[in-house]
Amino acid sequence: MGSVVDDGKKEALQEAHRSLLADLNPTVVFVLGGPGSGKGTQCANIVEHFGFTHLSAGDLLRAEIKSGSENGTMISDMIKEGKIVPSEVTIKLLERAMLENGNDKFLIDGFPRNEENRAAFEDVTKIGPSFVLYFDCSEEEMERRLLSRNQGREDDNIETIRKRFKVFQESSLPVIEYYNSKGKVRKIDAGRPIEEVYESVKAIFAPKDEKVNGHRHTLMECLILFWMKWCRVIAAIVTKISDPMSIETSQINCFANGDCFHRTYSNAHSPCFVGVATPVTTYAYRTTLSTEHQY
Repeated sequence: MGSVVDDGKKEALQEAHRSLLADLNPTVVFVLGGPGSGKGTQCANIVEHFGFTHLSAGDLLRAEIKSGSENGTMISDMIKEGKIVPSEVTIKLLERAMLENGNDKFLIDGFPRNEENRAAFEDVTKIGPSFVLYFDCSEEEMERRLLSRNQGREDDNIETIRKRFKVFQESSLPVIEYYNSKGKVRKIDAGRPIEEVYESVKAIFAPKDEKVNGHRHTLMECLILFWMKWCRVIAAIVTKISDPMSIETSQINCFANGDCFHRTYSNAHSPCFVGVATPVTTYAYRTTLSTEHQY
């Protein structure tokens, strides 16, 4: 009986997580490419310059196994027995990682590996990728790269490498073809030097009319902004002000250097005060603004 109740609680919690994730509507980019295509290197560049969080399905599975959890033991046993880890298991790990991270932009590397993965991800999470970043590279070049690695995988030999190429061709290419039919594939010629490949990547993530390091609010910042707006409404009710915007000063919420601030601009030509907002009061410190920014 207890097991049934526990299972019910787990399912309810998972549904709550999925509902929250769907409501937050994060930007998801699937990153696909054959072994040795260089997608890991480019993911690191995207994380550094565009504020994405890199999630590797393989890394998440290995971390879960290392944690020694019940779920990790199950995953380990399945791998030892040569079984494929169910899509739902990997998807749960991806969901948890996205919710715990707090960002709203994710690169999901090496997933979906096949059509079953793809269909399950969209069905379970109710989230589709904004686009698929496909690193296209010849098998000859990928083989050369893998064999020349100084700290390659234990299975980086010609026989196993070619088996991995075959699996990618048979399992992952259909996923790429599916999304290509939807107009969602961004194909990169990954056979070139790293710097040239990154220039192509940069053109996708930062069109010419946008700044490479342009700030986009994270989920946490958006939640703080939403909370601060409600503080104003509550303060207006408490002080019996029917229209908060009728106050002599106009209050503007903003972000500076990654921190959330509450700015109050006075109509009496006084300098701007910047501080952290609270439901009732504003603790502020004075800052100097140029004349054109004073009111």
